[in-house]
Amino acid sequence: ALLSRLQSENRWHADETRWMVFAEREGKIGHRWYLWVFHSESVIHFVLDPTRSAQVPIAELSDSEGGIVICDRYSGYQKLARILGTILLAFCWAHQRRDFIELANAHPDLSGWALSWVERIGELYHLNEARLAVRADPVQWAERDDRLRQAVAQMTTERATGLANPALKAPARKVLQSMQKHWSGLTVFVDHPEVPMDNNVAERDQRGPVVARKNFYGSGSEWAGALAARMFSLLMTMRLWGINPRTWLTAYLEACAANGGQPPACLSAFLPWTMSADRLAQMRRVAVHPADPIDSS
Repeated sequence: ALLSRLQSENRWHADETRWMVFAEREGKIGHRWYLWVFHSESVIHFVLDPTRSAQVPIAELSDSEGGIVICDRYSGYQKLARILGTILLAFCWAHQRRDFIELANAHPDLSGWALSWVERIGELYHLNEARLAVRADPVQWAERDDRLRQAVAQMTTERATGLANPALKAPARKVLQSMQKHWSGLTVFVDHPEVPMDNNVAERDQRGPVVARKNFYGSGSEWAGALAARMFSLLMTMRLWGINPRTWLTAYLEACAANGGQPPACLSAFLPWTMSADRLAQMRRVAVHPADPIDSS
């Protein structure tokens, strides 16, 4: 149900992180698997896979009608766009900004130059936020949209000027060349104001699994890993809707018990986008029932 809902939408954040699965699989060396996350407007869906292959996002989105994927510059997403032909990639400005910060830290002699680019990127964020704040006002929108586009054009000119400078040092040139290579994806947000400038949403989604990984290392079997991905998907989707995860899980498990230990035949009462408004409001309330007292006898 979550995957079908996700595929019916047209804008997704995507990211992947390592997840250890301590089980042997024929043909696979080592225990490193990957936990992928796909975040649409109404669903957060995790997929655990033994590989970091582009086949994972391709399988995830192949039944969609296409849309925009906000992501980093990993080649797997670029292959996704090439194979499906209906996907537009919006690259993450936070990663581009990080390139300049890392350059400044690694090469003190280039620090001033690199940090000037960090300031330019910050100005883009500021101009875009100012534009979005007046979307309901056509006059102010046109003015602020024009300011943003001028700043983007100026950045294009400054990048070209830098690359044309034969004295530009190799580490700095490499960063500008990467920006140039990914420019069409970095500027998707200009014509698509509904698209965020960065992929911080998906990176935040991965924080819970990363903390879990640090605490219990991963999963001891394939089925346990698959269960973890399903639970991350379910509980984080409920939180996305403002639903109390404990309230939702209690109601669902009680429905399973009432159905002889089987999932309820109809899930509409448990999916945020199909449940009634009254039930959604009830699920959003913080659980008020005290925990059962611990029997210490």
